[in-house]
Amino acid sequence: MTACVPTRTNSSDRPVRTSDTTRFQRPHSPPDGRRRPFAGSDLSASFVVFLIAVPLSLGIALATGAPLQAGLVAAAVGGIVAGRLGGSPLQVSGPAAGLTVVTAGLIQTYGWRTTCAITVLAGFAQIGLSAVRVARSALAVSPAIVHGMLAGIGVTIALAQLHIVLGGTPQSSVVDNVIELPSQLARSQWPALSVSALTVVLLLTWRHLPGTYGRLVSRVPAALAAVAVATALAVTSGLDVPRVDLPSWSSHALPALPSGTVLGIAAAVLTITLVTSVQSLLSAVAVDKLVASRTEPKVHVPRSNLDRELAGQGAANVISGALGGLPVAGVAVRSVANVSAGAVSRHSTMLHGLWVVLAALFLVPVLDLIPLAALAALVMVVGIQMISITHIRSVTRHREVVVYAATLAGVVLAGILEGVALGILVAAGLAMHRLTRTRITREEHEGIHHIKARGQLTFLAVPRLSRTLHQIPQGAHAVVELDGSFMDHAAYETLQDWQITHTARGGQVEVTGRPGGHIPEHPSGSHSCCRTWTPWRNHRCGDQQTEPRPSTGQQLASGLRSFQRHTAPLVRDELARLAREGQHPSQLFLTCADSRLVTSMITASGPGDLFTVRNVGNLVPLPGAESGDDSVAAAIEYAVDVLCVQSITVCGHSGCGAMQALLGSDPEAPATPLRRWLRHGRPSLDRMKSKHRTWARISGRLPADAVEQLCLTNVVQQLDHLKEHESVARRLAEGTLELHGMYFHVGEAQAYLLTSSDDSDAVFEQVPATGGPGSGMPAPAAPQDAGRDDSPSEGHAESGARPKSPAGPPPRSRGKSRTGSDADPHEAGHPV
Repeated sequence: MTACVPTRTNSSDRPVRTSDTTRFQRPHSPPDGRRRPFAGSDLSASFVVFLIAVPLSLGIALATGAPLQAGLVAAAVGGIVAGRLGGSPLQVSGPAAGLTVVTAGLIQTYGWRTTCAITVLAGFAQIGLSAVRVARSALAVSPAIVHGMLAGIGVTIALAQLHIVLGGTPQSSVVDNVIELPSQLARSQWPALSVSALTVVLLLTWRHLPGTYGRLVSRVPAALAAVAVATALAVTSGLDVPRVDLPSWSSHALPALPSGTVLGIAAAVLTITLVTSVQSLLSAVAVDKLVASRTEPKVHVPRSNLDRELAGQGAANVISGALGGLPVAGVAVRSVANVSAGAVSRHSTMLHGLWVVLAALFLVPVLDLIPLAALAALVMVVGIQMISITHIRSVTRHREVVVYAATLAGVVLAGILEGVALGILVAAGLAMHRLTRTRITREEHEGIHHIKARGQLTFLAVPRLSRTLHQIPQGAHAVVELDGSFMDHAAYETLQDWQITHTARGGQVEVTGRPGGHIPEHPSGSHSCCRTWTPWRNHRCGDQQTEPRPSTGQQLASGLRSFQRHTAPLVRDELARLAREGQHPSQLFLTCADSRLVTSMITASGPGDLFTVRNVGNLVPLPGAESGDDSVAAAIEYAVDVLCVQSITVCGHSGCGAMQALLGSDPEAPATPLRRWLRHGRPSLDRMKSKHRTWARISGRLPADAVEQLCLTNVVQQLDHLKEHESVARRLAEGTLELHGMYFHVGEAQAYLLTSSDDSDAVFEQVPATGGPGSGMPAPAAPQDAGRDDSPSEGHAESGARPKSPAGPPPRSRGKSRTGSDADPHEAGHPV
């Protein structure tokens, strides 16, 4: 068996809980407002990001034609301002390669100082957009458009920097760069080409150096290593290549009032705002996914607040433009490096900005040694990497390669704004085409006419639908199968009118849905409980349903067809990932085999989240009491020792048939497999009958009857049984495992969590509907009456509020409720 690593501890040596409240925050909730202590991992991560940021910032400034110092200004402001004010704690902001083409065009058109002013105006526009809370709307842009835009920018960057790599000067457009490329190849300069070639080779091979020494050296960022080695080669060999020339800060250019047409300036501001906002927000979402999939360090990092992130980016652009820096956006390369280096708070991002400031002030002689060809090669490789093969496969799989190609071509040939607009138009046209693409066929089998409508039935498909329907002979038996999720009013009336007419002339009409299930008629003025949104296929409408119920074999086949057609395409990628990576569930969920208990629905979980064990009565046999049936013990050992789950939940439910059987069991009855299994629940029955224990309470009330009391008591008893298993006891002692008790009331569709339990009392509290959703068990809710003395007490129960149990004597009075002022403050809201 593999050993589980204990959870990371904080300064107080208490285990950091990651399996309940930290996992179930509301998506993109505001960052935690509490001050987070400075962590050593933030310091090391900030150095890693700094070493990547400096050469990239200089290279992007070179590619745009801006002063080289502008790249350092943007990197420092992005780290300090956006890092402090933004809503994504681990996202790193600075000059982005995606803004290279836009900024270069603005500098050529308006000059550098006006470009700085445009950056300031774009920052104010971002702050205004964040105030009206439209950040999430940026995510509505098709990923194919975003990936196509980035690919187009990458093509533009790579072609422009290729001329510098060859020792020449880039042209003003992509077309001119392509036309000029053959002559540039003919007159390429070998000093610049050798420096560039070395830089490219190191960038591509640095992470794959063999041997122990290679693994140690590869910890240095590839960008820093490539530029440093190329610089050392140029200096030691005396190569005559252009180098970085950082002017004095006293001559640094600051923004000036915009000069140009109002329409042109407005379009420039809109372009900067659009590109920086979309790139930053999408990068923030990607960072959230990286953090969620990270296994170490086990420290909770809040999800991104997208509106706050947009405001932080706007503030950074205002300050960067005012200080003569490039536009700022969230950047993927540095953000991924920050997360991978183990950063746990925004301190790493802010410190990286501080290191950039210190480098710009005190390392200018060192930076002036860097060859421009090395920076150009670095940016060229970044541009090529923006054309992601993974993105191309993704858009191809989703049949959006046309949108991707149109956006890419538009960005390359016309510009960023024009390319995005073209991509939106193509995406809208493709969506309309899919919406109106309806295939209607007619076939005849054994005298029955089958009409199949594949796709959405809108008014555009009405002529074909009407023509096909009227080809059915009078008096014939027709089956109409609708395979689509939408039917507009025109199509509905066409189908209904034909059905009424055909039936009146002696014909038979049967209308079925996608899985082949019958769609009942709804006569005008009548009421029926069946609706298209009725859940579960075995739903019946009482006496109103006269159709014979399909056999279980038909139900199984129909359900499988529905899954293969509609659900499988949606989950195939996730299941393929789980098949490759194996299962890594966060918790063992032990519950009853009752068919009404749908664990994935109750816990809002998906594939790979829960390791579920179901048996009659959610029982956990004590070690040594299995008598040949080790299935539950084996599942516990596998989940705890092999899968290293972080928590175990025992879930009981209302109306449990096993508990009813226990209450009515006859000790003299002959032993059957069911009775032999239910003997593992006898300790729960004895616990409930004990005079030394009070009845469990459920959300401020006492159980409705003895069955509910036994269901609640059984949950507590099975948790005690769990502690007797060696693997569970060991993990509990290490502080790496939590136990939870849960009760689900089927009729009320309400979940209750065990919030306190001792030798004589147990309290289950209702999980509020306003809690954060998540894939798995929600965090235990604090008792609603905690800290008060007016909660129901056993004194109230004895006056008649408490039901009498037929299974044993009434429990003794305790005077005060455990949820009153004498309750243990460490019990409420914490796991067992």
